[in-house]
Amino acid sequence: MIIVITGPTHTGKDQLAVALAKKIKGEIINADAFHIYKQLEIGTNKPQNEQFQNIKHHLFSYVNVDEPYSIATYQKDARLIIDDLIKKNIPIILLGGSGLYIKAALFNYHFLEQKKVDMSLYQKMNNEELFKTLVKIDPLASEKIHPHNRRRVLRAIEIYLAQGIKKSDNLLTRKDELLYEAKFFGLKHNRQTIYDGIDKRVDLMIEKGLLKEVKYLYEKYGDNIQALEAIGYKELITSLKGEISVEEAIKEIKKNTRRYVKRQMTFCNNQLPMHWVSNVKEILEITYGK
Repeated sequence: MIIVITGPTHTGKDQLAVALAKKIKGEIINADAFHIYKQLEIGTNKPQNEQFQNIKHHLFSYVNVDEPYSIATYQKDARLIIDDLIKKNIPIILLGGSGLYIKAALFNYHFLEQKKVDMSLYQKMNNEELFKTLVKIDPLASEKIHPHNRRRVLRAIEIYLAQGIKKSDNLLTRKDELLYEAKFFGLKHNRQTIYDGIDKRVDLMIEKGLLKEVKYLYEKYGDNIQALEAIGYKELITSLKGEISVEEAIKEIKKNTRRYVKRQMTFCNNQLPMHWVSNVKEILEITYGK
């Protein structure tokens, strides 16, 4: 049995997962798209080793921030660990708020193979030329990507060239069929309480040195890497470029986090057979009948 702990950010998922793991002697596997990266710390609110309280955990902080890492790679990594733990009869807790990562790990999702393509011609284009190219080949995708988000524009063009399909077409041939026995849980929450908590948490991140962390990563790697698309990083990078003030960037972080919470709640309620609970005891009752 795999127990999935998911739901909106700032609802106490990490604490719940650790308490549950201690109770059932289980191990935790990460299902958060940005907790995989080593150097993203403050802005992702990643649980630290001491917070795991000696609980064995997997797929946290194991990819360098400048390394390409796809959801298909995550699927392979996660399933290797899941299958190994099942063989050892160790209870599994899949923890995280990235819905597509949860689906990739547990459901019958098949990712299309991609051939390598020469992107040198497109990399020489300026942002305006690049975006016009995307509009021609995939107008629907162009509506969802900012013209100056060079990395995402290039990626959409690369997908079209590599696969012969548009990014706006579904890149997954998928059936929502569970491959493992699993139950899905989230902590009961009040949306306004979450929103209020987000504002406080973002302010605390700034106090802890988020701007310094972002500045270091931006100066070392630039902004054309996947990891720095994370909320909290992309907004402050815009500030470091001089396009907006730090104060405006902080407001954007709070606003974008609230939007992300809304998307997470929609995903959980529409895409997963969720059980909303208040504590570990309720999870045990639903899962094991005790």
